[in-house]
Amino acid sequence: MTATAPPDATPGPAGDTEDAAALAGFGYRQELHRSLGRYASFAAGFSFISVLTTVFQFFAFGYSFGGGAFFWTWPAVLIGQLLVAACFAELAARYPISGAIYQWSTRLSTPAFGWFAGWIMVIGQVVVVAAAALALQVVLPAIWSGFQIVGGDPAPTTSTGAANAALLGVILLVLTTIVNMLDNRIMSAINRVGVTAEIIGASLIVVLLFTHVEHGPGVTLHTGGQGGAIGALLVGSFTAAYVLIGFDSAGEMSEETHAPRRTAPRTILTALAAAGVLGGLLLLAGLLAAPSLTDGRLATEGLSYVLTSSLGNGVGKALLVDVTIAIAVATLAIQTAGSRMLFSMARDGVLPFSAGLSKVSARTGVPAGPALVVGGGAAAICLLNFLSPDAFLAIGTTCIAMLYLAYAMVTGPLLLRRLRGGLPTGGTDESGRPLFSLGRWGIPVNALALAYGLLMTVNLAWPRAAVYDPTGGHWYFQWFTVLFLLVTIGAGALYRWRSAQRVHSAEELAPALPEPIR
Repeated sequence: MTATAPPDATPGPAGDTEDAAALAGFGYRQELHRSLGRYASFAAGFSFISVLTTVFQFFAFGYSFGGGAFFWTWPAVLIGQLLVAACFAELAARYPISGAIYQWSTRLSTPAFGWFAGWIMVIGQVVVVAAAALALQVVLPAIWSGFQIVGGDPAPTTSTGAANAALLGVILLVLTTIVNMLDNRIMSAINRVGVTAEIIGASLIVVLLFTHVEHGPGVTLHTGGQGGAIGALLVGSFTAAYVLIGFDSAGEMSEETHAPRRTAPRTILTALAAAGVLGGLLLLAGLLAAPSLTDGRLATEGLSYVLTSSLGNGVGKALLVDVTIAIAVATLAIQTAGSRMLFSMARDGVLPFSAGLSKVSARTGVPAGPALVVGGGAAAICLLNFLSPDAFLAIGTTCIAMLYLAYAMVTGPLLLRRLRGGLPTGGTDESGRPLFSLGRWGIPVNALALAYGLLMTVNLAWPRAAVYDPTGGHWYFQWFTVLFLLVTIGAGALYRWRSAQRVHSAEELAPALPEPIR
């Protein structure tokens, strides 16, 4: 890991000076601007999770495979992710550095292992950005048919819907990339306003749907029956797995947060808990208020169908506008998190074009290069939707599997560290209180978090033809997640090998170089 010089003294609040000094202890100088308070840190994690974006995006898929019983996969996944989040909260208190997954894994294991964790995470984040942007197709055509620019059936499972999703997604990515290249205070302000609107909108949707109940709670006991009850629920769990990720974003933004040792651990947990409760209620309300469970529309149109049918076009479409805002803000937040991961790795000089990717504008406090790379990469992935409607699901599940694997590459080394003697003890946060710690519960919580993460990674990546290639003829979509993971790891290994060869060659040539003229 290549450290940079300690920071120069800069004017600012005393707390920021102390935070900059703490960052210097890790070998980095304060380049990103510290402008995020507690709510902004919470918003970073909550907007990445974005229950409105992801529940609307994956509700139809979960119901089509798991039936109403897919609701119960939600609390199961939430518990598993809370175990992971508790481990991350400990690490955020001890290592408040941008590029959280990369930095934590490196410090808990080896630089090579940590590099692969960061590499997998940043590629996964690029794919998540693309998946979030594609979610516009679920709501915009339902608001106004004019948003179906390509023409034809707007359902994401059709060729015209998939192509239109790619077009809308690329337009959104252009906008979020521009915002991500502006001052981070502008990005934070948009994020806070968007999260506030999302929380209010989601709460309003839940309340209104509960006043239009059509079914009893027994609907949550019926499965879709595809592949048997257990198999159906394993696939149905993709909805919760896709929604409840990204809570580590508060850690990603640590270098831009005031008092990060105290703030980040709490916002990691509160963002996930708040999204978990709100999303669970949204799922339940949608199932209970669905006009019909058997006409096929719930399995294709999802919650958009429930809103416009149960609440009327006027109210339903007004709430869908709020969902659109949530999707835009989620795409912005995920792109920001990916940019910070890319910046953190480039700052250590371990990526191609590191010099450009690690450059931070002194005026804006933003690394513009990573924002361009993440936005451009996500736009390219969006274009896969032109190939086939099956690309949508392949992209969505691939990004989840990659993030789950990257998470396991933190919880795994962390468990080994605990078994060999534990995390550094003692220490206080910026308020003088002891750092967040799981104490004696550390080993069991960590072990369960690792086991859960590995099992979900396998579940997500398993090449089920009925899920990834339902119409047949696209074997590469059936194996897309596995192939994408292998290509990602292979490309990373090739880059590291070539880098090592260049270093070795430079060392061999060094003695033959002439002495400098004095």
